[in-house]
Amino acid sequence: MSGEYDLEAGPDPATFAAAAAESDIDEATDDPVYAVGVGPGNLEYLTPRGERAIREADVVVGFTTVVEFVAECTDADLLTCGYKDEAEALEEFGRRVANGESGTAVAMGDPNHSGYQFVGKVQDAVEREDPDVPVRVIPGISSIQVAASRARTPKEDSTFVTLHKSGDVSADVDRLASVVGDRHLLVLPRPYDIMPGDIAEFLLENGADPDLEALVLEKLTHEDEQIHRFTLGELAEHAGGDGKGDTPFSDLVVLAVRREVAIE
Repeated sequence: MSGEYDLEAGPDPATFAAAAAESDIDEATDDPVYAVGVGPGNLEYLTPRGERAIREADVVVGFTTVVEFVAECTDADLLTCGYKDEAEALEEFGRRVANGESGTAVAMGDPNHSGYQFVGKVQDAVEREDPDVPVRVIPGISSIQVAASRARTPKEDSTFVTLHKSGDVSADVDRLASVVGDRHLLVLPRPYDIMPGDIAEFLLENGADPDLEALVLEKLTHEDEQIHRFTLGELAEHAGGDGKGDTPFSDLVVLAVRREVAIE
């Protein structure tokens, strides 16, 4: 399977990562690569298990901003990348793991909330070199979890959608429109073409109540965290554009649209 997979042209890496459940853990022989969620940007939210996987690794790979965030936690060799050189960094990571080094890949937040494309790429790079090395996810604290706390939107009463991914997201935004007003919405926007204002505009076009409460939760757990409070109608005034200068919000945002809650 991995031999036919192409990081640039293959199937959605998230689908590749979710194709099968993880294998059972064998303490005697298991020597996995870890894909660690490092939290929303504050080391106080890095879990002890995630920190140990980073600390004990020989080599750590991830996007530059994420690796730099955890650099003080480890003496590992650090492989940093951006989107343009991601494939090359992961290829080197896979080779080094196959040669016996212990490896950990790091992603912001929790891979289970918006990181399966990265997990899939890591898994493919490792399997290309040694298909017997398992990749295991160590979940982290996601900005979605923090947002649910700040907005008081219980997860069991909410619909979560991530738009922070490549490709067509029309089915995802349609899912939001189908439940807005009946359930709380928790959304990871996509910088910068599908930002909170664009989502609000789409929901209104599909019949949402313009008076619903909408919160844009920005830079959660960071020192400059902010919560911007709107009605859905007010937020839609910020729709339009696809560049950084076309929105008042940063790329580190979660949108929460609260349903009306009646207290009996």
